[in-house]
Amino acid sequence: MVDILTASIGIGLAVSLLFSEMFGLAAGGMVVPGYIALHLNRPVDVTLTLIAALVTYLVVHSLSTFMIIYGKRRTVMMIIVGYLVRGLMGMIPFYSSESLFQISQRLSDSPGAFEVIGYVIPGLIAIWMDRQGVLETLTALVTSSVVVRLVLMLVFGLELQRL
Repeated sequence: MVDILTASIGIGLAVSLLFSEMFGLAAGGMVVPGYIALHLNRPVDVTLTLIAALVTYLVVHSLSTFMIIYGKRRTVMMIIVGYLVRGLMGMIPFYSSESLFQISQRLSDSPGAFEVIGYVIPGLIAIWMDRQGVLETLTALVTSSVVVRLVLMLVFGLELQRL
């Protein structure tokens, strides 16, 4: 039996390649749609991840106004800043009030603390926001993640709902 995470990443790679070839748009990195697709049942986590990516993009873009950041430096800077932003967002008590607890229970199958998806994912999304534009990256990412989720639903069915 194939692991759902492994299948999700593989399907995400194929869908990302398809989107890149058909539309000329990257979906925030090759592996990102697979990870986002697994978390579509937790919209708060997806939203926090996109916010972390946007903050990362804005920080590096702001730094580049007075520092020389290009090429590999810019890519590494996006990943590092994304990692730090994710770490800082992990310290914020999103789960502190009763209303947030109720929202969490309504919006997801498994109640728990809100969290940014992964440590590298926000940086990967920010890289593509910088390269092709924020709106283009977000639309390609959301669309490709939904396609990956639909394929996962067809392949795994009820097993996917237990995540």
